[in-house]
Amino acid sequence: MGEFRTVTGASFAADVLSNQIPVVVEYWAEWCGPCRQVAPVLAALAADYAGQLDVVKVNVDENPEISQRYGILHVPTISLFSGGEVVRQVVGVRSRAALEREFAGFLS
Repeated sequence: MGEFRTVTGASFAADVLSNQIPVVVEYWAEWCGPCRQVAPVLAALAADYAGQLDVVKVNVDENPEISQRYGILHVPTISLFSGGEVVRQVVGVRSRAALEREFAGFLS
């Protein structure tokens, strides 16, 4: 399982909003222990749904404008974007099964 692509304010529109496939965005911070717990779960989803789903990370400390735009108050927050819109969002650590249930309509 590799690293996630990190998106910034400069790349968010192209990498997330204009993406032709659903995108899972993890809002995280370096100091966030639960963010480290959820990373392997997201890596597994990225690997298993490669080509059907992109998984990216947004560092909230380095990109506060994105966090503010989407009302992110807690990390980790995991949002699913489809067609440039947030269609699902969960806050906190979730198991793989829980995320798959939450995102079921968007995973093939």
